[in-house]
Amino acid sequence: MKTIETVTGLREALEAERVRRRSVGLVPTMGYLHEGHVSLMRRSVEDNDCTVATIFVNPLQFAPGEDLDNYPRDIDGDTRKAAEAGVDLLFTPSNEEMYPEPVRTTVKVDVAVGFMESASRPTHFDGVATVVAKLFALVGPCRAYFGEKDFQQLAVVRRMAYDLSFPVEVVGCPTVREADGLAMSSRNAYLTRDERIRAVVLHRALTAGAGLIAGGEIYPQAVRREMARLIDDEPLATLDYAEVVMADTLEPAKELRGSLRLLVSAVLGRARLLDNLGIAT
Repeated sequence: MKTIETVTGLREALEAERVRRRSVGLVPTMGYLHEGHVSLMRRSVEDNDCTVATIFVNPLQFAPGEDLDNYPRDIDGDTRKAAEAGVDLLFTPSNEEMYPEPVRTTVKVDVAVGFMESASRPTHFDGVATVVAKLFALVGPCRAYFGEKDFQQLAVVRRMAYDLSFPVEVVGCPTVREADGLAMSSRNAYLTRDERIRAVVLHRALTAGAGLIAGGEIYPQAVRREMARLIDDEPLATLDYAEVVMADTLEPAKELRGSLRLLVSAVLGRARLLDNLGIAT
């Protein structure tokens, strides 16, 4: 595996790959890699001749007062995990390399604006879309791999790639979970031992919502209420949202038919966690 820190170096390395007509896979991350990230890298390695993984804690997607400065980092461990997964090129730029001047161009995607993650973090997806657009422009034609755990983010990236005609196939991959059902996340590192035990309430709420639908519930609001109740009943958890949406549009479901997505988010201590579950009826 070759580690590259500059935009010029990345472009030159990928140009050499394309001269050889080798297909390229891209796995964008903010580092502090866990098995969820590694599963994306392995998938890319299976699908493509050359895999590029990126590690960049993107300041544009953090609002003032969020955890940018304290976001967990482990570049040595990340490098080892990426190499073990079979990554060919590891792109680890500095802030100055990615944004040599103050950013005056941002990308805004109209997907569930003011709803779920957008309501809690109004500027977050503008930062995500901007940095991902930049990575797509740098890497060029490729398959790009994102986890379904951040389902609204996946929808934003897919829409951006489509609307801006990027030569990129966006591939969504299943959420990787701990043995007790907790979705893997870099922010799980913030949890105390007790909070970690209680954090499984998010998955329990999703499972309960899915159970209601499987049992014949016909009202989306009943499913929302039950998921919210379970999280509210956990003393260490503060509910952010519990939603039932149409999977393809992220519009709130008006009936429990078709391809649905159940989504929840809650705060436990320093960690704001999110999770989701797909349902087909």
